Parts: sequence; structure tokens; C-alpha cells
Amino acid sequence: MRTAPAMLLLALCLLPGAGEAPREAERLGDDEMEIRRRPGRRWDISRRQEEAVERGLQWLAENQVLPGGFWPADVGYKVQDRYGVWNRQVAHVGVTGLALTAFLADGHLPGRGRYGRNIAAGLDYILDRVQADGSIEHNGSRMYSHAFATLFLAEIYGMEKNDRVRRKLRMATRFIVDAQNAEGGWRYRPKADRSDMSVTVCQVMALRAARNVGIHVPYSVIKRAVGYVRRSAVTERDIRQARLQQMYYGGAVEKGGFKYQLNTDGTPHRVTYPLTAAGVTTLLGAGRYDHTLVEEGLDYMGRNERLINGDPTHYFFYYGHYYAAQAYFTSGDLERWRRYFKTVRRILLKSQSRDGSWINDPGPGRVFGTAVATLILEIPYGYLPIFQR
Repeated sequence: MRTAPAMLLLALCLLPGAGEAPREAERLGDDEMEIRRRPGRRWDISRRQEEAVERGLQWLAENQVLPGGFWPADVGYKVQDRYGVWNRQVAHVGVTGLALTAFLADGHLPGRGRYGRNIAAGLDYILDRVQADGSIEHNGSRMYSHAFATLFLAEIYGMEKNDRVRRKLRMATRFIVDAQNAEGGWRYRPKADRSDMSVTVCQVMALRAARNVGIHVPYSVIKRAVGYVRRSAVTERDIRQARLQQMYYGGAVEKGGFKYQLNTDGTPHRVTYPLTAAGVTTLLGAGRYDHTLVEEGLDYMGRNERLINGDPTHYFFYYGHYYAAQAYFTSGDLERWRRYFKTVRRILLKSQSRDGSWINDPGPGRVFGTAVATLILEIPYGYLPIFQR
């Protein structure tokens, strides 16, 4: 087992459950969930899970473009339940950020060990994509990708202090701060008139990661983001006005759900499991652990999980579970977390391809699917501060 950096070990010891006597193994069902020894506390990790993570990382390493440092993917945008592409299989700064974060989440570092070269090359690629205004973009990528790349820079700076990384991270963080719009959220482009939950959660998590490593983030920015999320929660008026609303991977307009955008025409925007997971994760990322909307959101997710488990290749599946896993894990509710994670882990282990990758169609492509699936499986490893409460 690898040794996490010292600062991460210290952070792990401060998590809920730290100090509990770890058990070597505890059977929890037919998928062999075990409590395996990890630094500082007990974690739900199985042998098959660790093997799947290693196979995923190996596939990512083999499919990285070297010495360029990037991974190719389709640059595009979500169109209802599909994915529109405007640059096919080109260097993708957001997918590269996610793939690199997957290596960090398994305890790997740039320039060291088996994947050190991959991380170092990827870091150079990301740093070279930081523009003069602080935006991180390439080949037409937008705010989603900027956030994932910024998150990676923050996590790697927390592991290894580097002046160039800090300078670029500060620029990228300032870009997010300046891009916040009047609603308090974010959209595809800076200061757009409207916000949406799916873009907002990415920015808040990147800001949290930056703040974790000492980068200044104005409190007013987080406060306004929390306000936007609170206004995005389904209200009694929404419930009265809307009949049962089924979308692709959608859910009912009911208490606990979060909307894609704020109401403009008197009826609620679509309310889905992935959007609710994003709303809960945003509140937790902003430090609102005891917020009533967090509990109600987790209840909503528990009632609607069947709607997200249908197609383990779809963009919505990866997006939804990436944030659902964070929401359940960082909420501190161990019973909820175990029940949820046993299900999603079983799906991911079953859907992994023989070569170690995960299919993603529609969406940016197989690199995106593999990076996100691997990250979901790595969340209980506890190496990254962003996956900690």
C-alpha cells in the first residue's frame, strides 16, 4: 500500500471515525465489501475494487498522448439526453484534469513511481493551457473543463508545493471568482445571464480545493453560491404547479430535489437525481453540513436512485454518480454511504471493459468514462482533501 503525503495523513486523522480501531476485514454481502486498513480510520474497500482501479489507471496511462501530456476526447456540450460535439477527439483540458486527478486519488505523485511521468507530463500540459486572464481552455472547452483543471491544480499543489503551480492556480481561481454571475452561480461562459446547477457545482468544488491549500477565495462568493443553490431547491409552489415530471434519468418534482435552473416562467425546470446530487455536493463543498436542504436532498436521492442506475455508459450516469458518491461520503452518514456505494460499485465493476476502461456514449468518450468511474471507486481511499468532509 502506498503512503499518502504527510499532510493528507494528518487530514485523514481528523475525519469522523478517526481513532476507531481498524479491522482487517469485515464481510458485508455477496459483492465482498470489506473494511480494509487505511491510514487513520476504516474504509469500505474491496479487493475487486482495488483491482478495477489499477486496471483503469493502467488503461489511462496507456492512452495518454506523450510527451504532450493530454488525453483526447470529444469537446462538446449536453443536448437534452444527448451530447453535441464540435471538436472530435482532440486534446481535452477538462478530461485531462479528471484523468490526472484519478492518479492523485490513488496516491501517485508527479515524477515518482509507476505513473510519475504521466502526471508530470499532464501537469505541464494543464499549466501551459492557463491563459493570461486565468482561464484554462483548449480546443473550445468551457467552464466545466476550467473547473476540473483548476481542481487538479489545487489537489497537486496540496501534495507538492510548487511556485509555478501556485501562481497558475491563483490565476485560475480568480477567473472562477470573476466569472460568477448576478444569480450567484455559473454557466458555460463567464458572467452569463443565467446559471445552472451542473456548472455551478464544478466551480464551487474547484474553489473549495483552492481554499483548502491556502488560495484566497472571498467569502462573499461562496455565500452567493449557497444562496443560488438554496433558491434552486424544489419548493411547495413548484410541487403544486408541476405534475410528475419524467425526464431522461429524471425524477419527480418533489421535496428535496434541485432544479437545473431557477424558474422564469412559473414552472420548475427539470428536477433530476444528478442535479440533486450536484446541489447537495455544492452545499457540502461550501461547508453547509447541517443544512436542512442537505438532508432533504439525500432523502430525495434515496427515493430516486433507480432512475440513475439504468445505463452505465451514459454521460448522466457518470455525472450523477460522481457527485452522488461525494454527497453520500462527505455527509458523514455511514449507513447511507454503505447502502449506496455497494450498489454503484457493483454496477461499475460489472460494466468495466476487459481492457480496463469504461465506455461513455453519449458523452466526451471512453477517457471521460474511465476517469470518472475510477474516481468514484477511489473516493473512500481518502487521499484527496476534496473527497473529505
